Amino acid sequence: MGIALPLWALGVLVFVSAFLVAAQFSDRILDWFRFQSIGTRDYIVEKLKLMMIEVSPEKVLIYQLSLSLGLGIIVFLLCLPSLGAGFVFGGLVMVAAWMAPRPVVNMMYERRVSLFVNQMVDGLGLMSNGMRSGLSVAQAIGLVSQEMPPPISQEFELILTKNKIGRSLEEAFLDLSKRIVSDEVEMFVTSVNILKETGGNLAETFDTITTLIRERIKVENKIKAMTAQAFMQGMILMCVPPFMMLTLSQTDPEMMKPMFNTIPGWIACSGVVILEIAAYIVIKKITKIDV
Repeated sequence: MGIALPLWALGVLVFVSAFLVAAQFSDRILDWFRFQSIGTRDYIVEKLKLMMIEVSPEKVLIYQLSLSLGLGIIVFLLCLPSLGAGFVFGGLVMVAAWMAPRPVVNMMYERRVSLFVNQMVDGLGLMSNGMRSGLSVAQAIGLVSQEMPPPISQEFELILTKNKIGRSLEEAFLDLSKRIVSDEVEMFVTSVNILKETGGNLAETFDTITTLIRERIKVENKIKAMTAQAFMQGMILMCVPPFMMLTLSQTDPEMMKPMFNTIPGWIACSGVVILEIAAYIVIKKITKIDV
């Protein structure tokens, strides 16, 4: 009884402390939960819309729930008959699966932006040659939309479509800079809009922008090649803990049983997973250099 009372009192103290903290930061906590649920769904829908992928918010939410609950239940069943391990690892996988679509969509968007910028070298060259032969800006844009592959053909076709329904080319180009967030696109849009108002040789401007983009791409590729070794070293080090766990489970399963059948073992495994994710994020940030 003398031991149960302090434990009971400690539990009440922890509960009261958690309640007070939650009451103090209730607005922030509610905003965080809202962002992780409805906010994440809306963010994914908006990013997919920028990539010309139309999907309803309801479908995105259904996919998120299906992925999260499905993987969580699978991991829970794989951990049976240990209910504790099933709840711990199943819960971690469920949370990770719920948050996974956001970085995946971001990766898809960044890949689309990178591909668009690479295509701008040929696209602007094509526009420059077309304008030297007497084409207008709209006709040169149409030439690129016909001759070039996606995504630049999709984006330029959308510019022409907006121009045909009454929007000016300047507004359509500004919309392009909002859909494709990149310094190169911003430079291109600003140059076109300024020269259309003040007058100037757009063909020469396109040649200058093409040269700048080409040189910038060379520098970025060189940096990626120099940081690739460091990134791979980090990935190899990240593989060491799961490899050791797998090896020890095969060579000495009795020694590894407490890792999967006891609460301290579950906590240790959860800590390893969290540290692995943190290590990946840190490695990505260290090896990513903006030009």
